[in-house]
Amino acid sequence: MSRWFSFARLWALLVKETIQMRRDRVTFAMMIGIPLVQLMLFGFAINTDPKELPAALVAPTQDRFTRAMVGALELTGYYRFVAPDATAAEAEEMISRGDVVFVVTVPSDFGKRVEKDDAPTILIEADATDPSVASGAISTLGTVAQQALQRETGSTSADPAALSVVVHKRYNPEGVTQYNIVPGLLGVILQLTMVMMTAMALTREIERGTMENLLSMPATPLEIMLGKVVPYLGVGAVQVVVVLAAARVIFVVPMMGSLSVILLGIFVFVLALVILGYLISTVARTQMQAMQLTFFFFLPSLMLSGFMFPYRGMPGWAQALGEIFPLTHFLRLIRSVMLKGADVHTVAQSLLALTVFVLVLSLAALMRFRRTLD
Repeated sequence: MSRWFSFARLWALLVKETIQMRRDRVTFAMMIGIPLVQLMLFGFAINTDPKELPAALVAPTQDRFTRAMVGALELTGYYRFVAPDATAAEAEEMISRGDVVFVVTVPSDFGKRVEKDDAPTILIEADATDPSVASGAISTLGTVAQQALQRETGSTSADPAALSVVVHKRYNPEGVTQYNIVPGLLGVILQLTMVMMTAMALTREIERGTMENLLSMPATPLEIMLGKVVPYLGVGAVQVVVVLAAARVIFVVPMMGSLSVILLGIFVFVLALVILGYLISTVARTQMQAMQLTFFFFLPSLMLSGFMFPYRGMPGWAQALGEIFPLTHFLRLIRSVMLKGADVHTVAQSLLALTVFVLVLSLAALMRFRRTLD
């Protein structure tokens, strides 16, 4: 019987595999870490119905009717007026930068029209680059505004059509989801391929035993790092051409901004990604570990960047965590330029964030590679 099966031999093999698993700390950490990350993100950070959306108020005359309207909108939980006394020019700049999702404009004669029962009108401008963000807030506008006006005037029989709420969905008035998804896909595709391919570059040298030949070359750590990184910039350039051509020809995504600004943002973003992949390759000892670390980075980046779920719908801690991923800033840049026609000045904050990523990751990669040499 022991020739075919032995519990002692099985136990020995189980002990051996357990010890080997404990030694591979990266794989063991991924087995525990990835389910925990998924649980935390889906359980606490993901919200498909965003609340507390930032808004700007343009109201030259801040009368009691205007204050009643603003208070009623805030009570819905969808609106948070971060600029309650903005001018029309300031509000325009804020919505183009993405600082606010709504601009509420109350005409200067709003109060007089209400008192005369002369069809008062308010204008709600919504940033519709992501159609799912503002849908819930827009659906409550008419009823909430009319009820607030009735309470303020003390009327119980006011005509529901007396107040006219004009909603202007800007940048994507038809709510085409491809306009939001396709530009974001460019960042997602670049992140997945650039980080993974670069991460496996150095670990491939270690597994094949050619690392010693690389280290014996008369080259500095910076030269070795650039030699590993630069070829993948060319691969990224090919992917950019393919995705942008498909976005324009197949999906008819508008190109409102300058192509040079788009290419500048893509270059800095891809540079940050390949350096990040190189940093991962200095930590991982095998190609399997490099792939696991890549997916461990890719998962929260995909969920917290605003690509799959509305960024505004996440709690504050999740938004702060999302700021540490280059994809978050690239999505803001590419969508602002392609859909809003933003210039370099408007997307300067995103460009600066991506540049900081490049500098920090370059320093970390160089330090890590020097430690590998030692």
